Amino acid sequence: MFKRTTLVSALLVGALALAGCSSSDDTGTDASGGESAAATSDVKVGLAYDIGGRGDQSFNDAAAAGLDKAKSEFGVETRELEAGSGETDAQKEERLRLLAEGGYSPVIAVGLAYAGPVGKVAAEFPDTSFAIVDDASEASTAPNIANLVFAEEQGSYVVGVIAAEASEADHVGFVGGVNIPLIKKFEAGFVAGVESVKPDIKVDVKYLTEPPDFSGFTDAAKGKAAAEGMYQSGADVVYHAAGGSGGGVFQAAKTADAWAIGVDSDQYLTAGDEVKDVILTSMIKRVDVAVYDYIKSAVDGAPLTGVQTFDLAADGVGYSTSNPAVEPYTAMANEAAEAIKSGAITVPSS
Repeated sequence: MFKRTTLVSALLVGALALAGCSSSDDTGTDASGGESAAATSDVKVGLAYDIGGRGDQSFNDAAAAGLDKAKSEFGVETRELEAGSGETDAQKEERLRLLAEGGYSPVIAVGLAYAGPVGKVAAEFPDTSFAIVDDASEASTAPNIANLVFAEEQGSYVVGVIAAEASEADHVGFVGGVNIPLIKKFEAGFVAGVESVKPDIKVDVKYLTEPPDFSGFTDAAKGKAAAEGMYQSGADVVYHAAGGSGGGVFQAAKTADAWAIGVDSDQYLTAGDEVKDVILTSMIKRVDVAVYDYIKSAVDGAPLTGVQTFDLAADGVGYSTSNPAVEPYTAMANEAAEAIKSGAITVPSS
């Protein structure tokens, strides 16, 4: 096993604020306060989180960051509701309905699990603006819905380039939370990026659960076990697209004295001091940008509708450089990113 680069310095940043109180019921956990004392806009924004909610250090926290920025800049009133594990579509519908009935517009649903519920509730409230993150299926299309989607395969390709360059064993791994088409995009891009640098490199792939079991996004123990198996078989870099389960991947990397690559947020800054030194980089999925841009459109009086794609060219995906250890690999990563933006490289999504 290789030795990690010694970190000379680290950036000090403030962590995202976690939700204050919590009390669960069929409509989820209310994770916000009421109207800001400094409110200047009459827009009321409701946000329904995916499983894990604020504090997941990944996907949901990125959405929260976009909401927080919009609240700070525009003075909008906000309300946040959290999902529960194993809940039904009816419970998701009730959460969205609660926000719409409360006069919140726009209402933002975080995660493809809301596809059917968003489509149904949006039809009931045609004068309310809705957005869903990560879904553009027929189930979530209507004139009052914006579909905020990302080119995850492009960002994953770039961190695949970094993984291949950093691997001394010519053996890397990918841990997916749930085996669904969305996460297959991460895998496809990552494998393509890795193989663009080292065509003969070994790539291990493991999914933690199969649908309809979505616990693969919230089970750190499963993430740890999957990554441990890869490190023990010789991999020295493992990339995860597994939500909260990624914390287990980082723990396994720490034990193995190997590299991990985070996802969605810059996990070098959010995952905790005990594991940050093994997080070489993260594939940044700018859910914060998408949420902020959508709220801004509502504040401006013209809420976005239809499919809105956030790719490399739109700064919708990318990679983090907070860990100084990634610096030797940034030149090739940036070259790959520019080639994707120009169309010289077309990244597979499946």
